[in-house]
Amino acid sequence: MDDRIREYDQKMQKTIDHLNSDFMTIRAGRANPHVLDKIKVDYYGTPTPVQQVGNISIPDARMIQIQPWEKSLLREIEKAIQTSDIGINPTNDGNVIRLIFPELTEERRKELVKEVKKKGEADKVAIRNIRRDGNDAFKKLSKADDISEDEIKQLEDELQKITDKYIKQVDQMIEEKSKEILTV
Repeated sequence: MDDRIREYDQKMQKTIDHLNSDFMTIRAGRANPHVLDKIKVDYYGTPTPVQQVGNISIPDARMIQIQPWEKSLLREIEKAIQTSDIGINPTNDGNVIRLIFPELTEERRKELVKEVKKKGEADKVAIRNIRRDGNDAFKKLSKADDISEDEIKQLEDELQKITDKYIKQVDQMIEEKSKEILTV
């Protein structure tokens, strides 16, 4: 693979990785510790991920339990979860925080599928923007260097094939996540 193409391939792969991490934070009715990935707790003035201030366990399929390493953090963790967008109210018994995931209603499942599709479409747009940037860079190359139009066309075709591969991968990821959410 040409180095000029590899750069855009890596950018598209990062977009796929980003979508994958986004999808992990979408809950599908089961307890998944990744829903806490983006939640930061004020730990002595420093925003710190929840995973770094306590032990996270999953005692059953629909519950996450957070045992902070310092009891003083209970209130901070609870506040961080309440202000986040995961939509679950934490319960605090003075020792641990529990997040109980309700069964998803049919309506909520459909909303989550829409959210998945929206995130997927946004990433497809990002991939297409990377392709556009690549094509623009190739056109500039033709003006600056002694590269023939055929070589430029070849680079553009190769970039298009890579773009198609990643778009197909995004579609597949959307399909799989939607199926996971709709499975009762």
